[in-house]
Amino acid sequence: MAKNKRYQAAAEGVDRDKNYPLEEAVGLLKQSPSPKFDESIDLAINLGVDPRHADQMVRGALVLPHGIGKSTRVLVFAKGEKEKEAEEAGADYVGGEDLAKKITDEGWLDFERVIATPDMMSVVGRLGKVLGPRGLMPNPKLGTVTMDVGTAVRENKAGKVEYRVDKTGIIHVVVGKKSFDAEAIVANAAALIDAVQKAKPAATKGIYMKKISISTTMGPGIRIDPSSLPAAAA
Repeated sequence: MAKNKRYQAAAEGVDRDKNYPLEEAVGLLKQSPSPKFDESIDLAINLGVDPRHADQMVRGALVLPHGIGKSTRVLVFAKGEKEKEAEEAGADYVGGEDLAKKITDEGWLDFERVIATPDMMSVVGRLGKVLGPRGLMPNPKLGTVTMDVGTAVRENKAGKVEYRVDKTGIIHVVVGKKSFDAEAIVANAAALIDAVQKAKPAATKGIYMKKISISTTMGPGIRIDPSSLPAAAA
């Protein structure tokens, strides 16, 4: 990131060697200079796990208390009554073979979340090479393979986020917009941290949450003190 004047001004107010209580860190974010757009608030959690081992994979989903500040484009693979249910719940696209063909033949990817009923996974399974690398493949553990498509669509449109540790052991998730009230950002960040804490693999040894930082799209990371959080790891 280019160290422009705005970034430098924000960085001057942050002690890079200090771990701040979550509320104080969010306060610093809110006070930092803003660009001409509403920046996203990003949370990064560095975990003491080895994601190469299946028993140390950390992955899940949750509905943030205050959403993420934008509506998610949802595609649903369903048929019959479940197709109607998805449409009534606000899904952006609903279909079956027609949508699968559009994805494979046209490279169409104008959506951010894919939900499917179990009986449609034979169709969706053929899209694994396209959806998988982009993190879009429906998964029952994340609630995106379900017969309750109405609830799944409403949750995802309202701000349900997925988290997954990457190969370097870090989870990156957007937890809101800078325009949010500080209390809303704190609540969203705390909810995500709590969910990740509860997803701690039994095989994990040593420190689980090694480092947590929060930042705006264009701003410096601010380290959060894990001990200031109710569900923090020791």
